[in-house]
Amino acid sequence: MTVLKTHVALNVTDIEKSVKFYQAMFGVTPVKYKADYAKFDISQPALNLTLNLAPSVQTGGALSHLGVQVASTQEVQASIQRFAEAGLTLFTEENRDCCYAIQDKVWVTDPDGNKWEVFVVKVADTTPEQNVLVTPAANKPCCA
Repeated sequence: MTVLKTHVALNVTDIEKSVKFYQAMFGVTPVKYKADYAKFDISQPALNLTLNLAPSVQTGGALSHLGVQVASTQEVQASIQRFAEAGLTLFTEENRDCCYAIQDKVWVTDPDGNKWEVFVVKVADTTPEQNVLVTPAANKPCCA
């Protein structure tokens, strides 16, 4: 294997709904699909995503959200169109100062409550170049 891939394994409560969501999320069909398991082998971003049927899923926990950083606003727009065509509920942000960077993004939530963002960074760092103490509460990133 010459390409490194991140592997994410998610527990899901409804494999069919989750497969439909992730097909829309990434624009590909699963390479393996069983009654209790599905695997997506995604080239962009390099991701091995598996869905594992579970009797229940605890929403929240330690996971805040998941995301895919893309190279351009046009790619964010393409994701918005793909999500809308699939009937997904989405939320968009343009020129948002988030995580100390200016970003365009779209948010969707999978059937088990996992939040995903597709985003482009337009300005890499909005942190002031001053010797001023800023408390975390006063300058909280939006994606926390």
